[in-house]
Order: sequence, then structure tokens, then C-alpha cells
Amino acid sequence: MKTRSIRYVRPEVVELIEEEVAEPGIGEVQVQGLACGICAWDIFTYKHGPEAPPAAPPGHEGVGRILKLGKGVKGVREGARVLGRGFAGLYNMQADQLALIPENSILPDEHWIIEPVACVVTGIDHCQLRAGDRVAVVGCGYMGLMMIQILGRSFVDQLIAIDIDPRRLELAKKFGATQTINSSHSNFKERMEELKLLSIDTTVDTTGVPIGLEIATKITRPGGRINLFGWNHGPVTFDGTAWHMQGFTVINSSPSAAMRNSFVPAIRLLHRGIIDHSTLVTHVAPLDKLPEVLAQGAGKTNGYIKGVIKLT
Repeated sequence: MKTRSIRYVRPEVVELIEEEVAEPGIGEVQVQGLACGICAWDIFTYKHGPEAPPAAPPGHEGVGRILKLGKGVKGVREGARVLGRGFAGLYNMQADQLALIPENSILPDEHWIIEPVACVVTGIDHCQLRAGDRVAVVGCGYMGLMMIQILGRSFVDQLIAIDIDPRRLELAKKFGATQTINSSHSNFKERMEELKLLSIDTTVDTTGVPIGLEIATKITRPGGRINLFGWNHGPVTFDGTAWHMQGFTVINSSPSAAMRNSFVPAIRLLHRGIIDHSTLVTHVAPLDKLPEVLAQGAGKTNGYIKGVIKLT
């Protein structure tokens, strides 16, 4: 059986392709792709092309529905929604690797984007927060706003959100930030001096750009924690003297640093509405519109925060 997927060809060129999908083998299930989120990694690969390492696979934030059970598969049923793969409309998966979405969930497919929530779980785990801690999140993009959704319902004393986009800062306030700061304003240096007086215990840098790391270095208290959550592509520099003299604990909370199976709590957070995609998923489109949505994500145009491709 044939299905559609995508291939990155060169910078800013993506083509639709057809792939052959075999019948599910022993211990496998066949999954119909329902939706797949567009990751910042996808946008990076779109902008720079597949030769810019490491290139993203053809989607990795999928949700799907089981169509067929292979021989020997038990404990799951046809029709169940599961954590899926990428932009392909059909694929086979090992049944023992499935993560099931609760049967009673009324969330639409485009809001069951689980993989990035699992990344946020890992980021939160590495914060090692204590009751009454003060936390700053630098960058209120999609990932930063999900972090704030969780932290805003936790036991932190202060939650400071820093970004350059007023709309995203308003969302951060709605999600529980106790203070929002626009880093593009002329008074930002003075505001950073005020933040130093707050004695911020942990700063999470979700930006993936050097300025985010610079801000984190300047506002975190001596002995505090800097959480490198965002992906800085390629070499970056840091203030080694400040890091040493201030005694920071600096940690990398990328998905490879997962402290547990983060998909299980991610599903729980989505099911309970602690992570709410209704205001974060701003662009939903069919697969043939993927290049257009990637371009909007790259330019952050039309209020883009998160794009999702519907596959059915």
C-alpha cells in the first residue's frame, strides 16, 4: 500500500513523495497518521536544507490511529489513538513500543502533540525545583510557554517570563508568570539589575540563541542553576569567568538527558489540561501546505507559535 510523506530537498524546498508500506509484521501494528507537529528542528532543516547536519527526519511529533494488528499482537485494539511518528499517512510500529492515548480523551488530534511535551517534562525534571524557588524562563516560544504552563501551577514563589514578543508575554502572564519582561525594550539592562535582586534560583533558557544564554548568566543568583533547554546549533561562547566565580550549576536538558520515560507523564499532562494546546497551536494545515507553514514558522509571521499538519 502506498502513502504520502515528505522529503527535504534543498534550503526552502520540500517535496511530497509516495512510499510503499508493507503489511504489519509479527508483533507490529499498522498506524494511520492523524496529525504531526512542526518542530523548530523541522524549520531549521527547511531553512538550511538536508545537508546541514543534523537534518530532521520527515516529522517526529506524530499522533496516529491503529488500523491493523500484526500476528501475535495483544492488549491493543484497532481504532485506538497512539503516539505516532512523522508526516507519513501510514506506517508500521512495534506494538510493545506503543504509547496509548486515553480512550476517553475528547482532545482533537492536532492537540495530541506529545513528543515536545515529553521534552518539557525532561526540562522540568532537570530544574530540580524546591518549594518557594524563584524561576525565570528566557524565551516564550512554544516550548517556553509550555514550561510556563507547568511552572505556573507549581510551588514556585516567583515565575519571570522574558521575551521580545508582547503577545507571547501576555500568554505567559495568562499561564501563571508573576512578572513579564520585554527584552527588546530600552530599559532591559535596568530590569536585569532588578532581577538580580530577586535572587533567581533557576533560569531556563529555551531560546536556542546565544543572547538567551547571556541573559541567563546575568540574572541567575550565585550558586543557582542554568538550564540549557533550547538547542543552540553549532558553537557558542559563554562567560567562563562568570560561570566559575558565580558557581552556577549548568545542565543540558535536551531529550537525550531524559531522567525517565517522559512520554507517560506528557500524556497525563495533556489529558488533564495542564498543558493546553488550544492557544499554542496557531496554524493547522494539510500535508500539501507544509512548505507554506514551514515558511511562516521560519519567519514567525501571522502570529505563528506552533504549526500542526493534519494527515486525514
